[in-house]
Amino acid sequence: MPLPSPEELRAARDGFVDDIVAPGLSVLFCGINPSLMSAVTGHHFARPGNRFWPVLRLSGFTPRQLAPAEQHRLLSYGLGITNVVARATARADELDPAELREGGRLLRARTARLRPRWLAVVGVTAYRTAFAEPRARIGRQERTLGATGIWVLPNPSGLNAHWTARSMAEEYGRLRTIAHEEPGREEPGRGAP
Repeated sequence: MPLPSPEELRAARDGFVDDIVAPGLSVLFCGINPSLMSAVTGHHFARPGNRFWPVLRLSGFTPRQLAPAEQHRLLSYGLGITNVVARATARADELDPAELREGGRLLRARTARLRPRWLAVVGVTAYRTAFAEPRARIGRQERTLGATGIWVLPNPSGLNAHWTARSMAEEYGRLRTIAHEEPGREEPGRGAP
């Protein structure tokens, strides 16, 4: 597939990408928001250099590396994709805190409706803002959304130079192991606000 032209990318600003979801998933991955490339193609994590698809394979979530155009295959593995904020931007830092907070509210409602075992937010900074958890760190969170556990993963963007594909795969692999061993958990008083 040829790369989109600069004009096509500009026209994709504020566009949307359909969620890949179903009720009762094992893990619902949640990006920050779609890239312009994703809005043009209609495929999540489509920007060249994004490491989401290679990391899914390296961590054992998928038996082979899927292309963004194969995103619907995730459902057969009990996986799905959504975003905190639905609208596409060139960079996630174009989103303001109020937009992330509103996206977090909508995500909590979506999670309550779909009831995945785990919600995996890919990006700790976005999670901190969207969920009003300023001290959150990568990994399993104490907060749950009903019976859905929450895990914060490193952002797979190529711009996130602090993490290599291999080190990201280790963290994603920790979630994969837990997701196959135990369901999300519900702790008294720790559900959604």
